[in-house]
Order: sequence, then C-alpha cells, then structure tokens
Amino acid sequence: MIDAQAPAPALHRMLLDARARTLALVADLTGTQLIGPRLKIVNPPLWEMGHLAWFQERWCLRHVDGANELLPSMLPQADRLYDSAAVAHATRWDLPLPALDATLDYMRRVLEHVLERIDSDRGGALDYFAQLAALHEEMHGEAFTYTRQTLGYPAPRVENAALPLSVCTSAPGDAEISGGDLMLGAAPDSGFVFDNEKWAHPIRIEPFRMARTCVSNGELLAFVQDRGYARRGLWSAEGWRWRESEGASHPAYWREEAGGWHVRRYDAWEPLAMAAAVVHVNWHEANAYCQWAGRRLPTEAEWEYASAADPAGGTAKRRYPWGESAADTERANLFGASGDVVDVAALPQGDSPWGCRQMIGNVWEWTADNFNPYPGFVVDPYKEYSQPWFGDHKVLRGGCFATRAVLIRNTWRNFYTPDRRDVYAGFRTCA
Repeated sequence: MIDAQAPAPALHRMLLDARARTLALVADLTGTQLIGPRLKIVNPPLWEMGHLAWFQERWCLRHVDGANELLPSMLPQADRLYDSAAVAHATRWDLPLPALDATLDYMRRVLEHVLERIDSDRGGALDYFAQLAALHEEMHGEAFTYTRQTLGYPAPRVENAALPLSVCTSAPGDAEISGGDLMLGAAPDSGFVFDNEKWAHPIRIEPFRMARTCVSNGELLAFVQDRGYARRGLWSAEGWRWRESEGASHPAYWREEAGGWHVRRYDAWEPLAMAAAVVHVNWHEANAYCQWAGRRLPTEAEWEYASAADPAGGTAKRRYPWGESAADTERANLFGASGDVVDVAALPQGDSPWGCRQMIGNVWEWTADNFNPYPGFVVDPYKEYSQPWFGDHKVLRGGCFATRAVLIRNTWRNFYTPDRRDVYAGFRTCA
C-alpha cells in the first residue's frame, strides 16, 4: 500500500515500473500502428504516449499548489495536443503530433525531472501527484493492452510468470452470504484512493447467494447455442437495441469453425478454452445471460461485501479478498502473472472469506449498478477522473490480468458504458 507520505524509493519504483510497461507495450509498433484506425474506443497510441508525459508534467512539475495556473510546459503546444479534457477524441488523429523519437524524448525528460523533484522537494502534495501520475500511467498501460487486442496487433512482449495452475480445484455452486453491515467504500486511512471511493459509509446487506466463480466460456457458450442472442425477451430494451445495431450473435472475438469454437487473442486465433472465464462481454450481454440462467448481477455493495467482509461479523474489511498482504501469483492473476485469462477455478489461495474465487484479477466483473458518487462526494484535483462519468456508466470491480497489483483493492471502482466489449470484462452471478 502506498500512502500520502510514501518514501522516495517507493515513488521512484512506481513511476519507473509504469514507464517500463508503457515502453514495452509500444516498442514493436510501426509508424502506421502508432496512429491506427479512427475508432471511438481507442486512442492513437502515439497520442496516448504524449498524453502520459503531459499528464505527469502537468501535475508533478507545472501544477501550482492552491492556484488555478500552470507553469509553462517543456514542450511547446503541449496543452493543445494532449489535454484529454480539452482535445476532442475524434480530432486526435488529425493533430500535428511530434514524431516517435520526439515523443519518447518528451516522456524521458519529464520523468527525469519528476524523479529529481521527488528527491529534492518532498511534500504531501508532490507525493500525492506522483502517485496519481504513476497510477494514471498504469491505467493507460491496461488501455494499451485493450488497444492491441482491439486492433489485432501481436501480443505484447511482456514477461509473465507461470501461474501455479496445477493446484487448481473446482469451486462449483454458490457461496451462502449471510449479509450484515458494511462500510461501503474506502476509509480515510486507506492510503492513496480515488475520489469515487470516498468515503466509507454504512449500508445494510441482506442475505444472498453468489457464484463462487465467474461465468466461464463453456457456460456462456450454452447461452449462445440456446439462441440467447436471438431471444428478445432476455434483453433489456437498451440491450436489444445494442444487439440489433451490432448484429451480435456471440461474444466479441469468437467464431465457429468446423473444428469448434475459436477466439481471437491479439492477432492469432485459438480454440476456445471452455473452463476459462468469459471476457470481452458487455453489461447488456451479462444481463441477458443472467435472465436466461435465472440469475442476476450482484450490486457493487454485494460484490464488496463478498470480497471484503468478515463472516464472523463486524464492520472490519479486508483490503484484498485474502487479507492485507499484497497480491502475488499464488493469489491473483494480475499484470505479470499470466498475460491471459485463466480457468475460473484457478488460484484457490486468493479466495474471499466467503469462498468466492478470483474476486481480484483475471477479469473485471460487471455489477448491476450505475456509477454514481458516494454520499458527500468531493471532487479531487484531477476533476475529470470521475465526475463527468456519473450516471450513464456501469460499475465494474476486481481488476483483470492486465491490471497492475498496485492499482487494485477491494474498494476500487472501475466504470464503463454498458455497450463496451473491448474491456477485459466478465461477470459472476447471484441467485
């Protein structure tokens, strides 16, 4: 856990780790690939690289505490190129972006200056903004991974550990969760958290049953083969409009061939792994599956209770499903662990106190709820992070195999519109 007064070496490591990942994800891309096609759900990778440097410079070097002003950027016109709140998404392919070498040089110079400032000008505000910059880059690292999958680029050249899949055990059925009082959200002593996690507030959870594992490819395939995508009664009105507009008849990147079902992983087609968690399904698909199966999606409060609450009672919560210790490859399939989705029964040592598996890692999990602020919400300095997206996005929890461990915890709230299928999202169900 990193906090507001983190030691300088920890801040250095966060920033350097994030940058190493970014560079690994773009190192093999060609000039054409660095721009890519104009799509709503991706950015030009070259623009995104410059944006990372701009964001880090803006908050760690140019930001003036307590004043609505910025010091000049070391790159002329940087604000006109890379300010994501001001530069319309559709225009990012048309900008006069610096060439790759100049972009890399901008990234390098900003990072060097930030590391120097951490060593010479310590303080609570700088510590906070250094963590913000590092975690922002980690989120974009995950987004770069989505982009490579969406555009059919080769798999990223990132080293991954070998998960201990030999210790997998089945985890069928539901966990019986008795319910109780929950302090939903992050506590003030939680270390660095984002504004949408603030602050913990009391909520009552009624007893419920939750699937011990996420829905697998094999389970979703049964829905496909039972004409689930063609049965109007299983879909919400909005979901049906989406399905018809897309012509969707199965999850993204699936196709049926003579030898069975296959899935595209980056630029290669592979047989569909039936025991692996389903991924690249949107909220509408998850909801329709639940209707077909006689199930429902959990609320985000139920999800957090199942992941963090103690069956013995009380309001104390765990930071992770397994306790307070940091994630490792024995407990969670996060960035660096496998590089892909694994079987839903893998990693039993990461079970929550209620026996729910992989609540951290493997795939993001859709919940039933819209993304809304908690009571008493106050926007953080980076005001564009949460506030613009309240109301029309859905909440996802838990992280995925492309999420860096330093980013994720039981209270983390991700959010996407319900039509997004590019995200590494799956789901689990409740009775």
